[in-house]
Amino acid sequence: MRLEVAQLQGLDKITARVSTFLAPIGQPVRFGTLVITARACRKRPPTETPESVAFLEIDDRKPGQDQVVLFKGWMFASSPALNALEHPVYDVWVLDCESAPAKQ
Repeated sequence: MRLEVAQLQGLDKITARVSTFLAPIGQPVRFGTLVITARACRKRPPTETPESVAFLEIDDRKPGQDQVVLFKGWMFASSPALNALEHPVYDVWVLDCESAPAKQ
């Protein structure tokens, strides 16, 4: 199933803080110096083995420096180490894919 929002979790290795945040498809979100853009999010139907997978683009944007592309590819919720972000300060992984929240 194609869904509109990737639920991500990030670890700041310096402070040991873990944050959970949502990344709507096509909308960049910040986590520290990282800018994360989810391009797609898929989830298996409830009748199959649970799995969520997201296509992410992750850039590092430090003040006064050029943007650096760190990661571009699919991340799997069930196997975060299979295709992981390599960064000395941050870890990011996929938790789930969700529908967009209802507009009020």
